[in-house]
Amino acid sequence: MTAIIAAVEIPETAAVAEATSFLRETTSPLIFHHSQRVFLFGSLHARELGLQPDPELLYISAMFHDTGLSTPFSDVEQRFELDSADHARKFLLDRGFPKSAAEVVWTAIALHTTPGIPGRMGPETAATNYGVLTDAVGWGLDRLDGGQVDAIIAAHPRGQFKKEFLQAFVDGLQNRPDTTYGTVNADVLEHFIPGFRRKTMVERVIDAPWPN
Repeated sequence: MTAIIAAVEIPETAAVAEATSFLRETTSPLIFHHSQRVFLFGSLHARELGLQPDPELLYISAMFHDTGLSTPFSDVEQRFELDSADHARKFLLDRGFPKSAAEVVWTAIALHTTPGIPGRMGPETAATNYGVLTDAVGWGLDRLDGGQVDAIIAAHPRGQFKKEFLQAFVDGLQNRPDTTYGTVNADVLEHFIPGFRRKTMVERVIDAPWPN
């Protein structure tokens, strides 16, 4: 039987089933339920805005978008968004998806915390970002049907989301603080890690190895 939550149909494909199982087994309930809500909220926003993302690719984007916080994918220290995106791309390519589809998902995940840009890109990138913004900071919540929002929260409870989500960022980033340069992630470390201070773009320009 097809699962439908808040009038959003969960895609019934092998990749969706595997991604769901993978998230259940390798991430916390916090990230699992957050990722599910991102897909559902992103789907509702896409519908409202007349976007037509591929449901399967949007689902994979949503499910993998925060995996880099807890399971760094690369041996190279990099932004957690890139770890998440690289992981999702390999997941799709290993299952025979075309490179073009894998790149769609990679882009959606890599840009999901970048302000202003995702909404001007493809529907999967835009919808992933909208879902993240809604679940994290309440963006667009007032435009969604209250009954549908309640249905999503009933299926995937928030619990103590604010506190636990921020702690997940601290746990995932405190050992690679330099990767937060130029991102909203630096806000989290600056707030919670005593003595953390971001190096600004001004300082980088002034300290550059040029005479003037």
